[in-house]
Formats: sequence, structure tokens, C-alpha cells
Amino acid sequence: MRSVEDQQIKVTAAAVAPRPVRVAISEAQGLLCAEDVVTERPLPGFDQAAIDGYAVRSVDVAAAGSEIRNEEGELVDLTLPVVGEVSAGSRQPIRLQPRQTVRVDTGAPLPTLADAVLPVDFTDGGRARIKVYEPVRSGDYVRRIGDDVQPGDIAVRAGTIIGPAQVGLLAAVGQDKVLVHPRPRLSVISVGGELIDIDRTPGPGQVYDVNSYALAAAARDAGADVNRVGIVSADPRRLRDVVEGQLVRSEVVVIAGAVGGWASEQVKEALEGLGELEIARVAMHPGSVQGFGRLGRDEVPTFLLPSNPVGALVVFEVMVRPLIRIALGRRHPMRRIIPARTITPISSMAGRKGYLRAQLMRDETTGEYLVQPLGAGASSAHLLATLAEANSLILIDPDDTEIRTGDEVRVAFLSQRG
Repeated sequence: MRSVEDQQIKVTAAAVAPRPVRVAISEAQGLLCAEDVVTERPLPGFDQAAIDGYAVRSVDVAAAGSEIRNEEGELVDLTLPVVGEVSAGSRQPIRLQPRQTVRVDTGAPLPTLADAVLPVDFTDGGRARIKVYEPVRSGDYVRRIGDDVQPGDIAVRAGTIIGPAQVGLLAAVGQDKVLVHPRPRLSVISVGGELIDIDRTPGPGQVYDVNSYALAAAARDAGADVNRVGIVSADPRRLRDVVEGQLVRSEVVVIAGAVGGWASEQVKEALEGLGELEIARVAMHPGSVQGFGRLGRDEVPTFLLPSNPVGALVVFEVMVRPLIRIALGRRHPMRRIIPARTITPISSMAGRKGYLRAQLMRDETTGEYLVQPLGAGASSAHLLATLAEANSLILIDPDDTEIRTGDEVRVAFLSQRG
């Protein structure tokens, strides 16, 4: 029986990232940038007002807030005439003369000779003339040309996951497309004479095709571009035709219901001659019996998964998901592993690494992670409802068969609930 780690090494060695492609920035979110995006223009591209207010020469308002007397020695207010208004997007140049001000909106280009913006709160808010109560220094409330990005700066580096901020920055520097590592294309096929699609009513001995839907969703969650083929007859000729068609359009192929029983023999017969394919026992539970190989001219990684939906999803999580993440260019393809203390005893199968469905919680007082297994024993390995409730998997080493309440275990965090 092969160890989980040895099988993972065999699988991940087959990972091949699709060639980088240039896509619209609106389609790049969540993908890995494949180039250093060098900016050609400064950001901002001109001196602009950072707030609504009045563009001024700072020297003209330096005395604001202190006593100002006229020639007769009387105290007077510092006032400036408002000689114009500039809105954001204005293309009409304005030149500011000494001891004048121009009303400006946030983002408006700064008039020539203005070196600061006076906030409205520093004035009486006048329209034709303003009283100035507080001074500003040169550069106050101004976004200078190139303050954010200078020509030649790298806006987004290769290897960066493109998120909302990166999309915004690419748009801000006028980059409409970007080179990315695309999502690997994955095809999901279900085989089994007992299967019907969910738009039909099952007859005696028939069950709904769960695997193609569940595995397609898991593949999308991992970052793949998914083609859910659905149910395919196990007839060798028909199955071979479908698989060959998917091999030319996919970087990964997943066939569920293809290991164990009569279907397994039909699948092996159908795929014979397409390439290397091995059905092996891996020291894990659930999902011990599984298949993997490289098929077709391009040696496409192809997985044979159990018909049991829980086993299929666990094998997908342990074997297929890391392959997808590597193909996406992710540096850390595995799930985050954290320590947690059990709140109930756990039994695990001897000699096999356990992947037990669980609820991960956090103690509000201590901040310590606590974990509650969902279902127990081999009889619950098929219970899909418990997997739907799980937000984590408890990882049990092959030599650990009995875990006591309060023992520390390793937990793979799957998702944040609620």
C-alpha cells in the first residue's frame, strides 16, 4: 500500500501550468500575474486637489490665524477673492494670480502657481470672497504628479495574485490587459449504470449523479475552469470517445465511479492504450482505492475516483486540488494546517492516514482552536451530509488509532462558515 505522501509526489510531478495568456483586467481577478507591469505614465498624471476647497498660494495665507492690522492699526480678517471654479475633469487651464483663490473639487487639476488647497473648514465657505481662518503649507491637500506611481515603476509584479486593488491600479495606469497564468481546464466525468441526472426521478436501484456536480464545484473552488461532462456510459467504446475528446481540451481529467467493482474493469478496458494509468491502494481513509495516470498525446493528468461522493471529495481535496493550485502558479498549493484540541474522542483506522470531517471552532476566552469530528467510524464514511457541515478535515497519522479528548491534532482548514 502506497503512502499518501508518495502518491502526492507522483501526482504533483505531473502538474503542468498552461501557457500564460493576456486577458482583460476585468477577467484577471484571482489569477497569478505572469509579468512585471511597468507603468508608462505618472499617477496622478497632474497636480490635483486632494479635497474640496480653495486652491491658493500658501504664502498668501501664511498669516491666517494671527493678528492682522490695517494701516490704521485696526484688526482685520484675512480675505481672498474667489476668481473661478475648477471641477474634476476640467480641461480648461487657469492661472492663479497672487492673493487670489480658485474653488476646486476633489480630483480637479490645480491652477498654475497654486501650491496648496485650503479646506472649506479653514474658511467661511464664501463663493465670491472667503475669510481665511487657518493657514496651509506648500503641498498641503495636494496630490502631486507621480506621487503614487512614477514612469518606470512596477505597478504589479509577476507572481502577485490579482485582486481588487491590483485591478484598480492597472486601470489607474491605463493598462487594459495583463499577462496571467490562466485557470487550468478540468473536465469531470461520472460513470456508473446506477446513475441518473438530477432532472429525472430515480427508479429502483437508481441514484442521482452527485459526483459530477460536487467535484465540478470543488474544482471551481480550487481555481479551475471546469467542464462538467456529467454521466457517461461505461461502454468502453463510448467512454473512450468521450475521454479522448476531453483530453484535447483539458489540463486535468477527473473520472468518478471508475475504481472498484465492474465499472473499474470497463474503465480500464476503455482507457487502455491511451497512456500510463495505475489503480493503486493508498494508505488513507476514506478513498483508499484510487487511480492516476497521464493520458493522451499531451500526457494529461487523469484521476480515477471512487463512486462514494465523500471518498471522491476527500481524494479530490488531497490529490487533485494541489495539482490545480500548482498549475495556477501558487507557491503554497496545500491547505493551511493549524493545531487544534479535540472536544471528543476520535477513532481512526490503523495503518491509514485519516481525513476526518470536522467543525473547527475557536474558544472566545483563550483564542485556542477546538475541533469537533462529524461522524465516526467506517459506517459513516458515506455520509455526505456531514461533509456539507464540515469546515475542516482532521488529519490523523497512520499510527494514531485513538485520540483522546483534549489531545492536539492537525487540522486542514477548508472554508470560513457563515
